[in-house]
Amino acid sequence: MTNPPSATRVAMVGAGLIALAYGVARFAFGLFVPSIRSDLGLSPDLMGMIGSIPFLSFAATSVVASTLARRLGARRGAMLASGFGAVGLALISRAGGAPMLAGGVFACGICTGLMMPALSEGIHKAVQPRLHGRVNAVMNAGTSVGVLLSVPAVLLLANAWRGAYASFAALAVLGVAAAAIFIPATHQGQASAHLQLPAISADQRRRLIKLNGFALGMGLVSAAYWVFAPDLVVVLGGLRPDLTGWLWAAVGLAGLGGAAAGDLGERFGAGRVQSVALAMLSLATLLVLAVPDSLGSTVLSAALFGLAYMTLTGLYLVTAILLLPDHPSLGGVLPFLAIAVGQALGSTLTGAIVEHLSYGAAFGGMALLGVILAASYPLFPATSPRPHLGPGA
Repeated sequence: MTNPPSATRVAMVGAGLIALAYGVARFAFGLFVPSIRSDLGLSPDLMGMIGSIPFLSFAATSVVASTLARRLGARRGAMLASGFGAVGLALISRAGGAPMLAGGVFACGICTGLMMPALSEGIHKAVQPRLHGRVNAVMNAGTSVGVLLSVPAVLLLANAWRGAYASFAALAVLGVAAAAIFIPATHQGQASAHLQLPAISADQRRRLIKLNGFALGMGLVSAAYWVFAPDLVVVLGGLRPDLTGWLWAAVGLAGLGGAAAGDLGERFGAGRVQSVALAMLSLATLLVLAVPDSLGSTVLSAALFGLAYMTLTGLYLVTAILLLPDHPSLGGVLPFLAIAVGQALGSTLTGAIVEHLSYGAAFGGMALLGVILAASYPLFPATSPRPHLGPGA
């Protein structure tokens, strides 16, 4: 009847949907916080509480996302995720106070929690096994595309955030349509959702604990940069607040290199590649601290951070799915949940250290933790052998 979708098409459409869910619905919010807070008259403490809500909805959704992805299938799951993104972004654009704003970011957190498991289910069913790692890594790099989309919006529309978020909501509606047209329908009926899958073995569980420990640690380290790097260059470096948009542009552009994470892990070993990327993450954290008054150096720091961060998230995603070949949607949940927990803890810890000590203590401490994690690469879990991805594969 119909030809199966190509790996390239699944990867490209998936990357676009990830750009919407993670880049636009999740990471763009921080860039608009100053304007939103000023217009709505919200205190920093209240804004901080609202900013933590997407983590809560992401975590709650992650508990059921794997089962839901199997039950609905890739297409319906991706459509549902995009729909929550559209609702959340529209609510933010219309927010007149804290309650509606909180509802909007809550819905955006659900969007991110649902999207990756649904797409992982589609890849598992529609793409050749030897290409799973490559397609997952390319798709995961879509976060960088979303970050890049948010940069011109904040540079041009920082003071017109309602219009920016209305535009984002329209993009999310297009995402629903794209999922309906291009994502393969893997749903096989209600009964198939309850088929007895192979149990997760003790060895798989042990390896997953190690993997998620690294993912949580990386989330802890990266939170300092995601949340406080713009503040650092403004407060310590004296750079104009509007110039911080260029840091996120560098993060997004360099982060596209994370699409190679699957191939790099296949060629050199995921543990070794992770070690290099963690060292790069620490270097980026130290560089922005060392020369916060130099736009060129801070942009270089942001580029290193973006490349390292997207490489690490891609590696964790690919490794988790390889460790759970019979549970691909669960593999798409666990590492991102661990990263989110680490980021929630890291942002709180970094803020407390900045408040009571200094930016130097906070960023230096996180960089040191990154180095310790990098040196621990022999503990990174090995995966089952896979067919070699040769040239042109």
